[in-house]
Amino acid sequence: MSEQVRVLPDGCMDVIHYGGRLLVAGPDTFAQLGVSPVGRTYTAIRFGPGTAPGVLGVPADELRDQRVPLSALWPQARVRRLTEQLDEADDPAALLEAAFARNDKPDEPWVRAVVGRVRAGCSIAEIAADVGLSERQLHRRGLILFGYGLKTLSRILRLNAALELARGGMPFGAVAAGTGYADQAHLSREVKALAGAPLREVIG
Repeated sequence: MSEQVRVLPDGCMDVIHYGGRLLVAGPDTFAQLGVSPVGRTYTAIRFGPGTAPGVLGVPADELRDQRVPLSALWPQARVRRLTEQLDEADDPAALLEAAFARNDKPDEPWVRAVVGRVRAGCSIAEIAADVGLSERQLHRRGLILFGYGLKTLSRILRLNAALELARGGMPFGAVAAGTGYADQAHLSREVKALAGAPLREVIG
């Protein structure tokens, strides 16, 4: 018996362990639909926006909207050993976190600042000036670190902020006003475009 799963874009990347496999979920630009056997157990580590490329050693735009085996990015023997350890671990979540912590590299120093400014609704020109890059340079760096440009990142982060408020019971019109949409219709269009379903269906 299986169930349908809808994975919404959130600006993050994940490494997921299940059924003897290690999979990398790239940054999504639209909702990913899949089918999962009922009762299947997943263990995952989530990397915030801009943080995964330094750990995985792969530009984020090469993984955009994709699900690829970790063995396509790292040496197969290394991935096989880690997979076997995770299969046998009493606490696979702790082991997965430790495995990637050992390979962590510092973010580019401006990444957290950029994400914060995007969440705050700053313009691309303002953000570029703040971090000392041209808009073109910022776009190129955004592709490598986030998987897409800052305009797309802004849409996705704003959508997630709106969904969080809606799930908390806030009226949709107030959600739209509080998260920078022109009106409720604008919010509805963005939810349909990025999440692939009406707002009421997405928030469950």
